[in-house]
Parts: sequence; C-alpha cells; structure tokens
Amino acid sequence: MASSKVAVVTGGLSGMGLAIAKRLHADGTTVVIGARRGGDAEAVAGLHAKVGAKLDVAQLDVRDTESVEGFITNVITQYGSVDILVNTAGVYEEEAVIGHSDKLWDDTIDTNLTGTFKMIRAAMPGMKAQGWGRIINLASVAAHNGMADNAAYCASKAGLLGLGRCVSLEGAPHGVTCTSISPTWVETEMLKQFVDQEIEETGATRSEVQAKYEASNPQGALVQPEEIANLVAFLVSDAGRAITMEDIQVNAGSLW
Repeated sequence: MASSKVAVVTGGLSGMGLAIAKRLHADGTTVVIGARRGGDAEAVAGLHAKVGAKLDVAQLDVRDTESVEGFITNVITQYGSVDILVNTAGVYEEEAVIGHSDKLWDDTIDTNLTGTFKMIRAAMPGMKAQGWGRIINLASVAAHNGMADNAAYCASKAGLLGLGRCVSLEGAPHGVTCTSISPTWVETEMLKQFVDQEIEETGATRSEVQAKYEASNPQGALVQPEEIANLVAFLVSDAGRAITMEDIQVNAGSLW
C-alpha cells in the first residue's frame, strides 16, 4: 500500500472499525475516522491510546447529508483525496416484526444502509476523477440469513449487497472497486455487551454464555476484529484490483 493513500473509516472508534483503522495506519495509509462521538475529546484520546498514534478524528453523522458532504469535503481539502472508504458505522437492536417501532426501523435503515449510500455518493466522484478507489461496506451474515426479531438489521445489511453491486458496475470503468464483508459473530465491544446482558438476564456464567457464541460456528471460535482488518488491507491493495461486486462471508463455517 502506497503511503500516499487516504482512507476514511466510519464508526472507527471501536470494534471492527478500530481494528481496520489501526491496520491501515500501520500499513502507512493516512486514516481519517468519522464517528458520531468524533467530537468527544475523551473518546478520541482513548482511540489514540489504543492505536498508539494520533489519527485524525472528526464528528460525522452518516444519516445526515450535510454532515457527510462536509466531512468528505474537509478530508479532501486537508489531504487531497479520499482513496479508500470503509463503511463500518452501524447500529443493532432487536424487535419483533409485530409491534415493531418506526423509530427503530428508521434508525437502523438510516444508519446501516442509507448512511453507507450517502458516504459513497459523497466520496465516489473524487475516486472516479482520479481513476482509483476502494469502497468496502461492512455487511453481515444477517444479509444472507434471517434472524427472528431482527427485521430491520437483516434488511439493512441485505440492502448493502444490492447497493454494492450497483456501485461496482458504475465504478468498474474508472478503477473503483466496491466489495462487502459479511462476518458472523465477531468478538467486539458490542458482542461483549450482549454477553453481559445475557448474564444479567439468565444468571448464566460468563464462560457459559461465551461458549454458546463460540459454538455458533463449526470452528468453535469467535472471529477476531483483526481478522476482518487483515481482509480489508488486502482488498484495498493493488492485489485486490479485480475483486469487486463481491460479498465475502467470514462465517467460520456457520450457516446462520
């Protein structure tokens, strides 16, 4: 990876986004993180401590067109381009279809799907003009398989696959690729919150709950954020030039 490349990572303050930002930075890429908490000095300081370097972080609400366009404009003004866009900003909350609230549906679709679309719409013209770009969307195995009480989440992630196919076709003549990654359970802060919640609700031990998640795939181990980051590093490199319109399932053999 040439050190002149500039990458934008949305939702990069934690989880897979953070792991991706760290890996790209280690590869010599200029990384700019956009997050709703981007203006939180404590959160940014925590990020810098985890990375071991002061990455550029700015407030970004992917649901808001003005915020997205202003963010991308500022990155281009400061660094000259946006070469790589990694969309990891996302939300997850469960509700049954019957009685499902409009608010949860709208928040999930607006963040996971529409927010990704708005980021691509803002960043893609510059990539097309320069004849090089990499766009990666973080989908999920939930894009391929349903889960009870997860209509909004599954719909938002499945929508990313259709969006990516269209972006791939429009970008292909101009050196711009678009791929998605669909992981199964990844050992992130969000998953740890689910484990804590289940412990509180059921009284089970941490090892019991952890073992249940680990057993959800045939490999019997949770995917690590760094494994997703390593895949991203390959896809955004010149070696990934011909990989586009593709969704890569990092499912550890699971079918759910």
